[in-house]
Amino acid sequence: MLPGVAVPNVIEAAEPSTGQQEYPTAALALAAAPPAKRSDRRRLWTLIGVMSFIALCGVAVLTFFGFNGGLTGLVVGVVSAVVPVPLLVSCFLWLDRYEPEPVKYLIFVFGWGACVATAVALAVNTTSAYFADKAGLSESLVAVLVAPLIEESMKALGPVLLIWRRPRAFSGIIDGIVYCGMSAAGFAMMENILYLGFKGYGETAQKAGAASGAAALVGIFIVRILLSGFAHPLFTSMTGIGLGVASRTSNRAVRFLAPVAGLLLAMCLHGSWNLMSVIGSTTTIVLLYGYFAVMMPIFLAMVGFALWLRANEGRLTERILGEYARAGWFSPPEVAALGTLGRRISARRWAKRVAGDAGAKAMRAFQFDATRLALLRDGLYRGLDDEPKRRMETLAEERQLLTALDAYRQVFVGRDPTAPRAVWDGARYHITFPDGVVRVLDPPPTPVVPVPVAVAPPPPPPTAPTAFAGPYGYR
Repeated sequence: MLPGVAVPNVIEAAEPSTGQQEYPTAALALAAAPPAKRSDRRRLWTLIGVMSFIALCGVAVLTFFGFNGGLTGLVVGVVSAVVPVPLLVSCFLWLDRYEPEPVKYLIFVFGWGACVATAVALAVNTTSAYFADKAGLSESLVAVLVAPLIEESMKALGPVLLIWRRPRAFSGIIDGIVYCGMSAAGFAMMENILYLGFKGYGETAQKAGAASGAAALVGIFIVRILLSGFAHPLFTSMTGIGLGVASRTSNRAVRFLAPVAGLLLAMCLHGSWNLMSVIGSTTTIVLLYGYFAVMMPIFLAMVGFALWLRANEGRLTERILGEYARAGWFSPPEVAALGTLGRRISARRWAKRVAGDAGAKAMRAFQFDATRLALLRDGLYRGLDDEPKRRMETLAEERQLLTALDAYRQVFVGRDPTAPRAVWDGARYHITFPDGVVRVLDPPPTPVVPVPVAVAPPPPPPTAPTAFAGPYGYR
């Protein structure tokens, strides 16, 4: 109730029945709901653990090339190359907070980049260098022309296979950046094992001793990890943008051209980076200029673009779920609380305060599924599911999400002793005041508190394409 707003003289004998199962405790309500998704921290540690195993398997890819470097070089390379991986993974998980991707898909693309992409790129680059040497050509041509072509193609192939076999795993540009970035992170880790362990420490230690090898290791670590650790993820994220654009359009030409354009841009950036490195080996000023005047601005612009995209997911969720609120599936405060990460965090804190850990878990799952629902409806609005079979699958998934959201809502709604009970019918609030009288109130123009309220039974979800109406097709 807003201060200064008069209560209209519209009262009811009783509030509308929600038709929902009442649970005495939040824990019982959570137990009856679908399993809540894992938290970001658990996802992080799961990824780190599984990817460590994949990294050990991937070492086998370099075993053939590592015999000359010895066991010491291998161990040094593995330890040094794994150091930045948790930070890179954390950055991508942080970027993917609105609608986290399944762990198994993230593991797949990371493993693809670490094992498959690395193996093919090493084989092609080594073979090309051999023939270039036989032809009397410089190996720099391989670094500038061959390496970007094969490396970017192979890093992108894993996410391409994923979107081909699991198209619903991609819901936008953020997903493309995350999947391609994870593939690039795996590739960079394996490549760093070769440069840090064998070319850095191993070769230098054999010629000048362990101390010189350690100094070379530190120097390469600073250049490849601290200064340019973003390079591979930056290059491949261009392909990710193309894949993300393709996943959100119904235009067949754009679906094909966007990933191709992204891949070509990734190859050009990669080739330019390698060219600057080759020229910089003799003229340092070129390398410094290219790094600070070209690559760093591109990297910072990419970071800003990714942050804007992430915020846009919140705005999209708030905009599209407004249609569901008018149909009675959400209350306006619930929709408003999904618009930004700050509001989502506040809602989780509130849910934990009124319903304990069960409330926090349910609110987190509620927010994730609400975002998935918004992206699903946005896909229908864009015409992504024109085929009858896929359209029916989308509608079935929509009904499942609505059912799950209603179950999560039961965990935290009605458990705040400081707030009166309220029911939203899609147009007005039915609030039970302390005197026991139920009054009907119009919603304020802007929701002022992100406190979920009970929702009266809305109409059943559509079961066929003909049941759609309105700008987003939902009534």
